[in-house]
Amino acid sequence: MLQKRHPETIDMFKSRLDQIINLNHPIAKLANKIDWSFFEKEYAGHYSLDHCRPGKTIRLMVGLHYLKHTFNESDESVVVKLIENPYWQYFCGFEYFQHNPPVNFTMLSKFRKRIGPKGIGKMLQAVIDTAIKIKAVNYHR
Repeated sequence: MLQKRHPETIDMFKSRLDQIINLNHPIAKLANKIDWSFFEKEYAGHYSLDHCRPGKTIRLMVGLHYLKHTFNESDESVVVKLIENPYWQYFCGFEYFQHNPPVNFTMLSKFRKRIGPKGIGKMLQAVIDTAIKIKAVNYHR
């Protein structure tokens, strides 16, 4: 008969994503080169400390939007595929593999409304510029 483990015991056996993925994978390399603090500063004014329930991390929301646009996903499919892909989870700032969606897909449209079209443009441009700089993508003019 199998013995049930306590949740604290199970956590001890978790592997960090950075220990199980290939850090030379283009998405992992990009995740490590992006200046995530830029987005924190850029979008901080769109978040209020007065709300009872805090928003999801800006890195998660920016990461999901980048993945959505890069891989031509819908709001719903990018959240579903996030759960299946450790590289995407690493890109979005998770330390450990997630088994449940960290957000409802409707939160992506709420985030877009919050930061507006200019915010979306800045976000995508900053990530694309970083990807080109580290040669994670090919760009020819």
